[in-house]
Amino acid sequence: MTSERGGAGPVRLPPALLLLLGAAAAVVVALGVRELAWLIGPVLLALVVVITVRPVEGLLLRRGVPRWLAVIVLVLLVYAVVVVLAGVIVGSVARLVTILPTYRDELDAVLGGVFALLREQGVGVVPLSEIASSLDLGRLAVVLGALLSGVTGLAGNVVFLLSVLLFLAIESGGFEAKLAAIASARPDAARALRDFARGTRRFLVVTTVFGLLTAVVDTVVLLALGVPLAVLWGLLAFITNYIPYVGFFIGVVPPAVLALLEGGWSRMVVVVLIYVVVNFVLCSLVQPRFIGDAVGLSLVVVFLSLGFWAWMLGPLGAVLAVPLTLLTKAVLVDADPRAAWVSALLAARPEPSREPS
Repeated sequence: MTSERGGAGPVRLPPALLLLLGAAAAVVVALGVRELAWLIGPVLLALVVVITVRPVEGLLLRRGVPRWLAVIVLVLLVYAVVVVLAGVIVGSVARLVTILPTYRDELDAVLGGVFALLREQGVGVVPLSEIASSLDLGRLAVVLGALLSGVTGLAGNVVFLLSVLLFLAIESGGFEAKLAAIASARPDAARALRDFARGTRRFLVVTTVFGLLTAVVDTVVLLALGVPLAVLWGLLAFITNYIPYVGFFIGVVPPAVLALLEGGWSRMVVVVLIYVVVNFVLCSLVQPRFIGDAVGLSLVVVFLSLGFWAWMLGPLGAVLAVPLTLLTKAVLVDADPRAAWVSALLAARPEPSREPS
């Protein structure tokens, strides 16, 4: 930041002051984004979805399909995925609301066994008994019913999301021309945006494939064990696969609890073990080998970004934490060659500096 004073040279602000001004601006922007999460969240989700499925349009164009027909196919494909996911979620939650109160006796039996074990170990169970007496699955069903009403009340937001998807899909054909125009003036910015699109697409495609594999295995196991709403818990495992580190714990708790109520501790242990084995093999050993360096972010950065974007945009921010972090890094860091040192701090394995020949 510079200024001119009567022909004198530029006056530079101290680096500490620039840092404070930048931090203050970042806080203001973050609070503004959090207040507009209802608007910004669907737009960012639509952007990530269109970037992911954009190669489908290119494939159709290379096969000789007219552009207008390729856009229609792209929009219908995206709409079908959104509608199917929304329908399965709403239908499964509605069924969960109806069957949950029927497990009251099983819950009392489980709690009674736990209290008896604690009593044998000399632990006082009076406070726990009072807590147990206040538990009512009927009340929980009422809460879930209210949540379901809130989900159905988001129809306006769903329509907005579908509208944004439509317009972005139509405009996606001109992205390359816009990037070319940006490259003529800011080649580093254009390169950063291309790297973001490529890395986001690879991350989401690989995560989706392994999420589907995990969901199918979990669903088959839950159906074989007789756990209710196996399709819902498989879908939950698929969605939480996009949430780094903590998604597994979110996905395993509901089916484990229902397995406990349905078949006792042994069935719950089997469900947890199957989830752990499947998650460890597919998501911890195999999946990172396919993703490779597409993300290029350290584990600490990914974990912190998860909490940050969840605070900013809610559950949607947690699902999109990695793509949104890549987008922020591309715009604020990769587009500016002077910020290469920041990229080195954020990366999992910094690239060695290249000396000019």
